[in-house]
Amino acid sequence: MTPHNSANIGDIASTVIMPGDPMRAKYIVDNFLSDVTIVSDVRGIACYTGFYKGKQLSIMAHGMGMPSMGIYSYELFHFYNVDNIIRIGTCGGFREDMKIFDLILSESAYTEGNYALSFDNIPCNLTYSSPDINSAIEATAKENNINLIKGTTLCNDCFSPYVPDEEKLFERIPDGIDRPIASEMEAFALFYNAKREGKRASCILTVVDVPSNLEGISPEERERSLNVMIRLALDSSLKIEKSVL
Repeated sequence: MTPHNSANIGDIASTVIMPGDPMRAKYIVDNFLSDVTIVSDVRGIACYTGFYKGKQLSIMAHGMGMPSMGIYSYELFHFYNVDNIIRIGTCGGFREDMKIFDLILSESAYTEGNYALSFDNIPCNLTYSSPDINSAIEATAKENNINLIKGTTLCNDCFSPYVPDEEKLFERIPDGIDRPIASEMEAFALFYNAKREGKRASCILTVVDVPSNLEGISPEERERSLNVMIRLALDSSLKIEKSVL
């Protein structure tokens, strides 16, 4: 056990799908998995282990922000022998040509935050997702005629729609780092922990806010739109083999 997870060793599958919202985790379990067991429920963040198309998977929420993702993903990698984590979440798109419900595959995550500095005394602000998992996701997307937009994403400490002047943020990005195509709040901590622990991680995002649609979409529309992303993550997990460390 850890302070945030009451599962026993072996209760959690080697591959974990992680949405931010605990209710979204329950939605995935109720609609896509079979033979499900709740293996942890500390602080109301349930960890479910079940089967998808015959493969054992675990589903667990990670909450909001890098500190929350940092805790849950570190404990899964370090204490529970988890090899692969796919984060699925929502994001704000930065490009003018992006549309609501576009899907993004994060190839790298840039942050102005100090997660790596606080953890390891390393001034790291850019980290990368796993090419192996990304290849599985891209292959699955191609098989299902799903278009993916790939690039660097911003892992922000602030909810992007509330930031009054995003251009000031872009001006601060160091030379040599690609301009982020979208903003979310957790991927950097996930990717950093995976690299630190010798594991693998990726992040699929659904665009729910774009410059051309400032009103955004309703919570109900967000829920319905996420099914494509959920199925993409679940089907991609079938292609992921156990890490060789």
